[in-house]
Amino acid sequence: MQIYDTERRAKREFTPREPGKVAMYVCGPTVYDQIHIGNGRTFVAFDAIRRYLEWTGLDVTFVQNLTDVDDKIINRAAEEGRSAAEVASDYTAAFREQMVRMGVEPPTVQPKATEEIPQMIELIEELVEKGHAYATAEGDVYFSVSSCPTYGEVSGRRVEDLLAGARVEVDEAKRESADFALWKAAKPGEPSWESPWGLGRPGWHTECVAMAKRYLGVPIDIHGGGSDLVFPHHENENAQAEAAWGTPLARLWMHSGMLRVDGEKMSKSLGNFHTLKDVLDRYPADALRLLVLQTHYRSPLDFSFERLEGARGAWERMKNTVSALLWAARDDASGHTEPRAGGVPEGEPGSAEEPTAVLASAVAEARAEFSRSMEDDFNTAGALGALFTLATRANTYLAEVADGAEPNVAREAADALVELFGVLGINVAPEKAALPAELVSLAAELADYAGSSAAEAADALIAARAKARAARDWARADAIRDRIAGLGLAVEDTPTGSRVVAREG
Repeated sequence: MQIYDTERRAKREFTPREPGKVAMYVCGPTVYDQIHIGNGRTFVAFDAIRRYLEWTGLDVTFVQNLTDVDDKIINRAAEEGRSAAEVASDYTAAFREQMVRMGVEPPTVQPKATEEIPQMIELIEELVEKGHAYATAEGDVYFSVSSCPTYGEVSGRRVEDLLAGARVEVDEAKRESADFALWKAAKPGEPSWESPWGLGRPGWHTECVAMAKRYLGVPIDIHGGGSDLVFPHHENENAQAEAAWGTPLARLWMHSGMLRVDGEKMSKSLGNFHTLKDVLDRYPADALRLLVLQTHYRSPLDFSFERLEGARGAWERMKNTVSALLWAARDDASGHTEPRAGGVPEGEPGSAEEPTAVLASAVAEARAEFSRSMEDDFNTAGALGALFTLATRANTYLAEVADGAEPNVAREAADALVELFGVLGINVAPEKAALPAELVSLAAELADYAGSSAAEAADALIAARAKARAARDWARADAIRDRIAGLGLAVEDTPTGSRVVAREG
């Protein structure tokens, strides 16, 4: 497996620090508002990566923090006349709700900053003791960037350039402009905790370092996040681990590309800012996941509602293909209702059985290409391309064989599509269609089985099923069939048509 490492600016072979296990950390949100679709893109990308690693048999411990104390939260609380804890609690719940709606698997551990204060204080004390951090008279504590020889390695920046080209004015309490806060002295009305330096709260760059050490041990296998976090956030995190423990925070750094809307940077001032909640209120999560994963995770993603409409159409076509394949696996021309034993039949070129062998080969090719693409830096675009190709070949097969599909091969194709789309968190399994009220009433008549009403009801159900099949509405046809089966009856397909019969036994 090859993964692009931000620090090395190249792909490298991925070997977990412990065979069969992966320690993975992805930065979570600051919970002061609804997350936007750019955040959603990052979380979906790393969810797909995690899912694939687990699908290959690796045991993934996935940690994601929640920053529930921060200037943004404090400012929002002041605007709304609430406590910072109330704001953080509400938007933590909102974030978790959107992740469930988006189909993102929950982290193995999801620590909150406010619950990890002792670990952060311990880390800061160690940095101060080793001369990599210093306290001010006001009770702030800063990390000394120039004390860390490896500073700049993650982002590719030189400390000398950062110090010489700093655009911010040097805080009188800071020794150098590039130094960053590890602990902030409390201001009136702000959340605060006791520390060796007085009341205060941790700086943003400290929490992930302490959490990664506590829950995963360092260096972790993979540290991920959006590309906007490379500098200064991840650079500052790595510097603390190097200074405190003499080891990088992560063995490999992964970053997702930025999201643009209709070719422009997303911003409220441009009127193109969209929260994930707003989009999910209008579109299925599977369609949005499909749109996100059609672009490689490291590449910029250009979002538009036109592209999202296209993704929804593609997703619906995939579901229809799976439904058609499952129908073919249940109802072939000879009247079989269960897959025949024996696997793929052999056939000479040009024979009626040749399309079956072609589809079986296409399934194997799709599975192989899916894995090849994902093993190459999680190329979800290539993986999806393999599945779209399989769906096209499956539709061609169904058109060629009409009602003479080989059930085993049709089911194998359907299973491959459902399984591999599922690895990416996209559900293409058919849904059970609801029966119209008039058919429910007819089914009830059929259940009574009294005189001519039973025959009329049976004829009506058969006619409705035939109409659904003609329209290739496989979900509706299946629903009618299941309704009949639930009544203790069965549909028998014959060369002259279909009929309802009593089920044996």
